Amino acid sequence: MIPLSKLLIDKDELVEIEKVLQSGWLTKGPRNLELEKMVSEYLGVKHVVCTSSCTTALHLAVLGLNLIEGSEILVSDYTFPATGHAVRYCNLKPVFVDIDSKTYNMDPNNLRTKIIEKSKAIIVVHMFGQSAEMDEIMVIANEFNLPVIEDAACSLGSKYKDKFSGTIGRIGCFSMHATKGVSSGEGGLLVTNDDRIAEKVRSLVVFGQRSSWDRETSKEFRIETFDSIGFNYKMSDLAASFGIAQFKKLEKVIEKKNILAKYWNKKLKEVDYILPPYVNKWNKHNYQSYCCLVTPEVNRNKLIQILKSRGIQTQIGTYSSYIQPCYDNLSDNCLVSLDVYNRSIRLPMFYELRKIEIDYIVEVLKEVKQEVLIERR
Repeated sequence: MIPLSKLLIDKDELVEIEKVLQSGWLTKGPRNLELEKMVSEYLGVKHVVCTSSCTTALHLAVLGLNLIEGSEILVSDYTFPATGHAVRYCNLKPVFVDIDSKTYNMDPNNLRTKIIEKSKAIIVVHMFGQSAEMDEIMVIANEFNLPVIEDAACSLGSKYKDKFSGTIGRIGCFSMHATKGVSSGEGGLLVTNDDRIAEKVRSLVVFGQRSSWDRETSKEFRIETFDSIGFNYKMSDLAASFGIAQFKKLEKVIEKKNILAKYWNKKLKEVDYILPPYVNKWNKHNYQSYCCLVTPEVNRNKLIQILKSRGIQTQIGTYSSYIQPCYDNLSDNCLVSLDVYNRSIRLPMFYELRKIEIDYIVEVLKEVKQEVLIERR
């Protein structure tokens, strides 16, 4: 089976994990601090907080805005439901915004039409590693005084013009899940330049108190108080050590994936029913995923199943949120997102993917065309 994604793992991960095992400190501790420092220096942000996932980072980001109950947050519709869930976790209402059909990211024009008095924030998603149109979105956000959270789950290392994804809004949230370009197995990162938000999040991530490592290294003993209802959202030092080894490979992985993406683009010219991803010329794309669209006459689900039978793992792009029953938001009416949801397909993309494997996949795609066409009556 040619997998959809696969991490680049070598002896470096084992070396870093062994350091943690020898130290005897396995939970959130010095390796968290080391990873946070590395990411802070790389992105050029003041504060980085390791979390157990990007979902928990998003939850903490929304809480960090201190919004009143009943507020609405404008959310890009085409995203994994973790984005909308984070809003609901806080007893707030997600209002879903349609997307641009080329980039799969939030459409600034549709965003403007959905702002009302109850709108109190925006969560923009950088899908598959390509940054959203942040200049236009930030103009609208500043006009209506709406703080912006960047769901940058897929886009660590990507850039919008000369700025890293996740560093343009008030808060950025990244994923270090096993399917991402670099990983800690499970994990997330929250980044911000806002001192107040960082202080609040650092407490909320460990039940609303100081971390055990902070207590361990403190010169004075004190019995902790719990000043807020916090969560067990911390990252272990085992996970952080894996993430440190992975993070050192980030630029190497991005460079190789861009080479592979160019090869994919070239080869897919031979397949007349698959449209390769569009990339804005001013964006640096990390190609966390290589997501394409099938033409309307193709049964995308059948194509995924046939490819699997031929040893090729693929998957849908991601979800249209407004149609999900858990939100009951059908009135949000994001028709472009719905169309992309129905036609998107992610093809294999990972550091060790070989061009000969891409050649094989393309040959299979050409062979099965007649099998996946929708019968028209």
